[in-house]
Amino acid sequence: MRLGTFENEHRQVRGYKIRKRHGVWQKSRLLSLALSAESDFERGMDMTQAEKISYLITELKKESPQYAKLSVPGDVAEQKLLLRALFNVRAPMAASGEFLKIQDEYLKAEIRQKGITDIGSLKAIQTDTYLWQGDITTLGCDAIVNAANSALLGCFCPNHGCIDNAVHTFAGIELRLACNEIMQKQGYGEPVGSAKITPAYNLPCRFIIHTVGPLICGKPTDEDCKLLRACYRSCLKIADENSLKSIAFCCISAGEFHFPNDKAAEIAVNAVREYKAETQSKIKVIFDVFKDEDYEIYRKLLG
Repeated sequence: MRLGTFENEHRQVRGYKIRKRHGVWQKSRLLSLALSAESDFERGMDMTQAEKISYLITELKKESPQYAKLSVPGDVAEQKLLLRALFNVRAPMAASGEFLKIQDEYLKAEIRQKGITDIGSLKAIQTDTYLWQGDITTLGCDAIVNAANSALLGCFCPNHGCIDNAVHTFAGIELRLACNEIMQKQGYGEPVGSAKITPAYNLPCRFIIHTVGPLICGKPTDEDCKLLRACYRSCLKIADENSLKSIAFCCISAGEFHFPNDKAAEIAVNAVREYKAETQSKIKVIFDVFKDEDYEIYRKLLG
């Protein structure tokens, strides 16, 4: 995986430019990830948000000699961009308890500032079906769906605008490590149409379900449509296997993977309906959109 030099990537971040780029979790693992030393907790709570940013940037620079001489901007907004970029390019590896505690406090505060929307506050558009427009990383439900790539390690492009980047950024660095463990055991890239589940770490949801949608070049084929349908069914199946009560879908394969928005939405709605009719699943489904265009498409499909 070629990342290029971070100096170039950092200049892109400073200039606000973005480069485009082509099952059940063990409870013992969840418990161990939640533990930290009392002194680490106290340190994180005593630091301001700006001090946490400074600490995290400093520690991330120490991890990688090639980034050690990077200058840190004075503006807090640009410091946040630099921190996100360093999160994005970091390899999947463990970190100290102190680092994780401060990272967790920082990310949770950032998400709270964006505003958390709980599924209980949403009005159903159909029975157990919801349409919501907003940032999926701020949804409080059992699981959100991440539109991943076949490596399943998140987006390595600094400050990229894809959902994969946002999910990994605000969940925190443990998510990439968890995904890497899954992929190391699997031994091959994640097939299109399948799904994996991980904890959500710092997100307000409980779990993240990762699925790889088809990448479209030109007009979608029948096979592309079949694979996109499989994404929704695989996510619902793994959610039911884990006794989850609610799931939020992003617009899988639309956007970065170039599936036409209207066709992708039609497949999404039909796939959910078919699955629930066949299995009698009672899971609550949120169709989460970000663009006005997608909201109107789903609103018409859902009535």
